[in-house]
Amino acid sequence: MTSPFSPGGPRPWRRKRSPGAAEREAPPPASPGANGEGRPSSGRTPCPAGPAMEEDALGQRKPASLTVLGVDPGSRCLGWGVVRENSGVLSLVDCGTIRPKGDSFSRRLGDLFLGLSLVLRRYSPAEAAIESVFSHRNVLTALKLGQARGVAVAACAANGVPVTDYEPALVKKSLVGAGRAEKAQVSFMVGRLLGRKPDWSADAGDALGCAVCHLNMRRLLRLTAAGM
Repeated sequence: MTSPFSPGGPRPWRRKRSPGAAEREAPPPASPGANGEGRPSSGRTPCPAGPAMEEDALGQRKPASLTVLGVDPGSRCLGWGVVRENSGVLSLVDCGTIRPKGDSFSRRLGDLFLGLSLVLRRYSPAEAAIESVFSHRNVLTALKLGQARGVAVAACAANGVPVTDYEPALVKKSLVGAGRAEKAQVSFMVGRLLGRKPDWSADAGDALGCAVCHLNMRRLLRLTAAGM
């Protein structure tokens, strides 16, 4: 006779144990990721949402707004202006000038670097546009202007802001239509584009014009890349 406990025999009958009170009241385990609770199956924490994006007329995704810093370099007076583009609409954030007070030229360059670094940290622009050095009859003046411009580029680079160079004639032509336009004409057109009265200084107006020119060139390059 085969024993019920032998390997080939039938399995012994066992009475099923009824669940205890603690087991009956215990809630079921949460499914991974259900209703934002539980741990994802991959074990990774979900990444936070990135910056707000939108699609332009060409169907290309881009940031909903873009802040650009424009700089008009100078060793005695440096003009700066911050412009924001939101869904194709330009608006003025702030503008001003930096006038170094150092006695020596090296001290003035240091003041320019510190002053522009404060502007960069305060407004956190995504990009910067700086006027390049134009040809000047006075070699010493052109050299000092180039050094002041180098300080502005270094300040942007130290704060992680990419820089684009623009010829002064190109900035004036894109805004006024003439490469030899006066500073007052540039400020007037910048005020019309930003919807503000041009009550800023001439150097700040040139800096704002450089920022507006950069935004217009970005839009033009985007249309050109799309074949329009």
